[in-house]
Amino acid sequence: MVRTLGAALAAGALAWLGIAGGAADGAGAVSAHAGGASVAPAADDAPGYAVEDFNYPNADKILAEKHITLKRGDGHITLADCADGTGQLQFYSLKNNEVCFDVKGQSGWLTLEVPSVYGVGSNDYTTQVDMTTGDDQQTFDVAKNTFVPIGQSADPQGRDFTLVEIRSTK
Repeated sequence: MVRTLGAALAAGALAWLGIAGGAADGAGAVSAHAGGASVAPAADDAPGYAVEDFNYPNADKILAEKHITLKRGDGHITLADCADGTGQLQFYSLKNNEVCFDVKGQSGWLTLEVPSVYGVGSNDYTTQVDMTTGDDQQTFDVAKNTFVPIGQSADPQGRDFTLVEIRSTK
């Protein structure tokens, strides 16, 4: 067995030396001794690295069609068509009527801009929402399965608020 292992290692070393001992061309490929075949490094053929930028897909189309700016998120909170009984997170807006989101996984976050939001109906997730009006920012805590007045409805001055971030945890 030791003799067989030694022979296999020696054959592998000879094969490596045969490829490495060939002449390199200008592109970094190596010409093998037998037949002048060209061998390209495997890394040149590999796909590039995927880098997640967390930008919301099709955000420009959604802005044009629904007047909602979806910026960035972790993919666990996604815009959805509103449907009763689906466990969606529902926001009520003077400009967009009802805007709904599906929430999946243990937690999620999404930055966005939905103008004139005045209420939220929550689902099975504890949710925090950040809203702005002018230079003022407010955070609202929303318990599971509740309706909470937020933004203009919760503001003593009745100012118009924009929803800018959603954070949910199970």
